[in-house]
Amino acid sequence: MNSAGYAGGVSEALWDRSRCSVAGTLSVVGEKWSLLVLREAFLGVRRFADFQRVLGAPRAVLTDRLNTLVEQGVLRRVPYQAEGERQRHEYRLTQKGIDLHPVLVALMRWGDQYLAEDGEVPLELRHRDCGEPVHQVLVCEAGHQLSGAREVQAVLPADRGTTG
Repeated sequence: MNSAGYAGGVSEALWDRSRCSVAGTLSVVGEKWSLLVLREAFLGVRRFADFQRVLGAPRAVLTDRLNTLVEQGVLRRVPYQAEGERQRHEYRLTQKGIDLHPVLVALMRWGDQYLAEDGEVPLELRHRDCGEPVHQVLVCEAGHQLSGAREVQAVLPADRGTTG
């Protein structure tokens, strides 16, 4: 068991950390404003002025983050035009963006557990159909629900060898 609690381990000589999926993902969405833009997009915000109003992000920073998220295929620009105004764009989540929802839910849960004052969470997530609270779980391909990191083993894909 390593210090992070993972069983087994991957040899440093066998794993090319420059191709790490965590590092690659962070290069796209690992900046504070990018994650906050995604949070708001999941809450239904679509227009630049609305992002700026609810986030309080500097205009140049928000423009840069939205452009990056569009370039990376996380958001897409959709033109709209209010009567009597020039054409503008809304920002909508793509499937690639929607697939980041579990990441935001995990960050939210961690914040609720460790940062919420007096245990008061600022926002709850509930199942749209039944109204019950939503919880994330790790499940293996065989359907076993895992309780945490100590039940996970990091291995290389089969064509590059495994450790155990």
